[in-house]
Amino acid sequence: MRVSAALAVLLAAAFGATAAEPAGGLVWFGTYTGSPPQGAGIYVARFDPGSGTLSEPQLAAELTNPSFVALHPTRPLLYAVSEVADADGRPTGSIVALSIDPATGKLTRLNHQSSGGGGPCAVSVDPSGRAVLAANYGGGSAVCLGIEKDGRLRPAVSGNPSGFIQHEGTSVNPARQEAPHGHSIDPTPDGRFAVVCDLGIDKVLIHALDAAQGTIGPHSEAVVAAGAGPRHFAFHPDSRHAYCINELDLTVTAFDFNAQQGTLKPLQTLSTLPDDVTDRSGFSTAEIAVHPSGKFVYGSNRGHDSIAIYAVDQPTGRLTFLGVEPIRGKTPRNFAIDPSGKWLLAAGQDSHSVTIFAIDPESGKLTFTGKSMAVPAPVCIRFR
Repeated sequence: MRVSAALAVLLAAAFGATAAEPAGGLVWFGTYTGSPPQGAGIYVARFDPGSGTLSEPQLAAELTNPSFVALHPTRPLLYAVSEVADADGRPTGSIVALSIDPATGKLTRLNHQSSGGGGPCAVSVDPSGRAVLAANYGGGSAVCLGIEKDGRLRPAVSGNPSGFIQHEGTSVNPARQEAPHGHSIDPTPDGRFAVVCDLGIDKVLIHALDAAQGTIGPHSEAVVAAGAGPRHFAFHPDSRHAYCINELDLTVTAFDFNAQQGTLKPLQTLSTLPDDVTDRSGFSTAEIAVHPSGKFVYGSNRGHDSIAIYAVDQPTGRLTFLGVEPIRGKTPRNFAIDPSGKWLLAAGQDSHSVTIFAIDPESGKLTFTGKSMAVPAPVCIRFR
């Protein structure tokens, strides 16, 4: 018994936990910042996948509007957007590199680079860990930034090919689609392409990606329904199917993905809400995620404040709508499934809360655990 107790003390010290905090993996929260109840930067907590318990979040780094963050696949590094339109006195946002203290999850700023456009709202890291990708909502563009050996970011490559690409066009919604608006950017599983949802032009754009050189360039595109407003994107674990959530018309589109050709083919589009929800004024969608098992897809509804649940037909990738689950909070701009696949954490941006749900591995159903944690203006959740 004395050996076990000593081991427990050592483990608690190693993970920076206390008796009042759960052991477990680190999880970071990107926020919008400002006067309370807004956040002050990026927060970190520990999530125990055994009990579904979240420790009280602590400020990991002060940063202006780190609305989305991404983790390096192999190294203790985190990259964050600073979602502003005037970084360093120029009409652009910035992407910030930070090192992670593995014991506490606290962050140390390394450097930042221009995102090349205003309002960067999404960030990811390519599978090889050699480049950071970001999408600019205000600028309607995408950028690729190389990663130095010490984790710092290099500026975007100029020339042809370059590390920056400007989208062009408009669509049918004059209030939201008067110009391009890049809303997400995700590398393909093999790292050969970067997929960008552009809300302003109703297109999912596939850019050729050379992470070693830090360049991207036009390759192919898939068109969704006029006025749909593609926002976020997720690959199925089989790498043959993918899903896009459309912000403006509250739908999800399923695609076949040809990894060799770098092309997407639309399969079907389904609503994110039940048919009996007829008044959808003020509603919009936000996040989409595929369960690690590949059996389910989830999407978030803002305004309705719920998570849509779909079953996946494994051979075809097609979806069946199963229903929705209220998040017990307001404005689920983001949610995340923990690496074990047992839990879903939903970020209530306007309720300043994160609520925790158990995932039924057979049905995909979400069950509220009764657990909720205060987090200021949470916009993004990322598990280590």
